[in-house]
Amino acid sequence: MLKIEKLNQFYGESHTLWDLDLDVPQGQCTCVMGRNGVGKTTLMKCVMGEESVKDGSILFAGDVELTQRKIEDRSRLGIGYVPQGRQVFPLLTVEENLRTGLAVRQDGSKTIPERVYELFPVLREMKNRRGGDLSGGQQQQLAIGRALVIEPRLLILDEPGEGIQPNIVAQIGEVIRKLIEEDGLTVLLVEQKLPFARKYADRFAIMDRGRRVAEGEIAELSDALIKQHLTV
Repeated sequence: MLKIEKLNQFYGESHTLWDLDLDVPQGQCTCVMGRNGVGKTTLMKCVMGEESVKDGSILFAGDVELTQRKIEDRSRLGIGYVPQGRQVFPLLTVEENLRTGLAVRQDGSKTIPERVYELFPVLREMKNRRGGDLSGGQQQQLAIGRALVIEPRLLILDEPGEGIQPNIVAQIGEVIRKLIEEDGLTVLLVEQKLPFARKYADRFAIMDRGRRVAEGEIAELSDALIKQHLTV
């Protein structure tokens, strides 16, 4: 679904991504892992177009090159994005937040898909409440719901469990699996929590200093790799 090859990115004179390769197979959850500051969020922003790349390729759905496309064009192609920190609109209601995602639907539909409310019933219950009045966990559910209103083919989640109560984190994990197994969605996930990754991801990729240093099936995430690249 997504194939990244020889990707290089700079912040000024600082070289942040180094010839990075990453394959994200269709219909699976690929979890990008690594210590703080290794470039995980930068990589997600490059895929979405929030950061420009120096060179390299980002191929979506087999043959669509993303590197020169605008952010909204990438969304219209079917890429949903939930950034780190959620970024809900605090003064808009839950329903209004969800509707902001409809603007980039390729079919022009102005209706929030019922599937969003099936996955996150709390959003229906609180659709008239302002986004800023929700708890952190509810805001994260809203951010994911907003990304899902375009009915994406690829969903990118940047640390969806950060700062959220454990029961909501588990619910988000179950939603990820439902989306993959029932809807055929592909998920690219940034996650620091090993138990979450091992329970809900199919594959892993480890980054270190802007490079991908290991990848494989989640069962191949060994204690030696964890000690070398993930422990602090």
